This record gives sequence, structure tokens and C-alpha cells, in this order.
Amino acid sequence: MNFDRLNSYKAPVRIILFLLTLLVIWLPIAAPLHLIFGESVGVALTILLYCGFLGLIWFWGRKISKYAQPFRYYGLAFTGKNGRDFLFGLGLGCITLIIFCFLQVSLGWLAVQTTTWQAPLSARLLPALGVYFVDWQGAILPGLLTSVGVGFAEEMLFRGWLLSELERDYSKKTALISASLVFAILHFIKPLNVILATWSQFVGLVMLSVALVLARRRCNGRLGVSIGLHSGLVWCYYVVNTTHWLKPTGAVPEWVTGINGNPIAGVMGIAFLSAIAIGFSWVPKKI
Repeated sequence: MNFDRLNSYKAPVRIILFLLTLLVIWLPIAAPLHLIFGESVGVALTILLYCGFLGLIWFWGRKISKYAQPFRYYGLAFTGKNGRDFLFGLGLGCITLIIFCFLQVSLGWLAVQTTTWQAPLSARLLPALGVYFVDWQGAILPGLLTSVGVGFAEEMLFRGWLLSELERDYSKKTALISASLVFAILHFIKPLNVILATWSQFVGLVMLSVALVLARRRCNGRLGVSIGLHSGLVWCYYVVNTTHWLKPTGAVPEWVTGINGNPIAGVMGIAFLSAIAIGFSWVPKKI
């Protein structure tokens, strides 16, 4: 096979060929398993697909793109520096969403559910206390594990592989816009009526991607901050959403606080993401 010819194609062609190759590898395994076991293996097949994606990244990077260290080229380096970047991003994501929630509570746009927090002590020490711990224990650790998995998977795919491939052939601005639009579109494949009802979420997804791209660029191409920031935002949202800790008061329209309770589907969330993006664009690059 003429690998040099494959490597000479423009980014869109390389990306499509890569994805087709991944499907050719995955489908012969996934299709029979799905026919036999049905939806019960859906999660396992998704994990298998992503493992295939990582394996193909390594093979494609070494044999076709001629990268000595494909994962490092795409921003994934298991180093202390990248680990510290991850912790910084995780903290930034958590703090951002905490401030976001606190501000809206202060403005009277969100209300804290008082049944758990302000119940009499005697009530909380009995069955209510049990419910309290079940709710939060069932949200915090599973939420962290889920969010780190989502953050790693999506950052390696969109801000790692896809962005790097686009940057090979296009300017940084074009690559940023293209990668962000692809990220938003793929997260917004829904029925038309749902798209129209949650239109602001698309803008939020674009701004989230822009912030994550700039976070990677600030760290000299490392993905640690991007993975951490993405994970932190998802983690705190998961905890708040799972425990039903906060609820809208109706003082302002839903498109201000977030349609269907989704922070990035509201003006406030988009403003916060824009502030993060501006912050990363202003901060000097970290070596």
C-alpha cells in the first residue's frame, strides 16, 4: 500500500479515509454481536470502537503520517507536566460551574432544594440522612469517573486528532472554527423540533470547543488542561443534575439560565465559556 500517497491527501480526505478504515475494522465485530445480544452490548461496542480509534491513531500515525510518537503529537503525553495541566483544568472546570450556580442563586434565578439541606437535624439523622448520602455518594464518584472518561474520549477525538489533522493543512483560525463546528454538529444530531427548541445549545457547544482548543494551544499542544476542564464541567453538572440540588425559579426565561437545565444552552453559560476562551487567548503560552 502506498502510505506516502495517503499522507499527501488534504485533511478532509485523510479524515474520511481514517474513519472509513475504522468502520471496516469495527463493523465485522460489532454487527454480529449486536445481532446476537441486541442493545445490551451497546456500551461495550462503543468502548470497542473507541479502543479501535486509539489503536488506529497509533498505526496511522506511525505508518502513514510518520510520527515518531503519534499520541504525543495529538497532545496525549503521560508526563507530570500534563498531569498537572489536567488537575488545573479539572479545578478550573469545577470552580467555574460552582461560581456559575452561586451567581444564579444569588440573583434569584435558581433556588436550592431545601428538603435535604434545611430539614431539622433529627430528621436528617434518620431516614433523610440515608437518602442524602445515597444521593451524593451516588453522584460524586460515579460522576467523576464518567466525566473523566467523557473528557478523555472527546478531547482525544476532537481537540487531539481532528484539530491536529486540520492544522496540518489550514490556518489555526480555520482549524479552530472547523473543529468547533464539527464538534457542535455531531452533538446536535436531533429531530428538527428539538433542534429548534434548543438552538442556543449549539452556540454553547461551539464556544465550549473554542475554549478547549485555546486551552490546548496555551499548553503547547498538550491535552491535559482541555481534558481536565471538560471533565470538571461535566462532573459538576452531573452532580447538580443527578441530585436535583438546584431548580429554576422562573424569574428569567429558560434561555437565560439554560434550556432544559443545561448550562451551555443558556446565555449565562455561553458568557462563562466565552470568558474562559478569552482568558486562555490572553494568557501567555505555557511551555
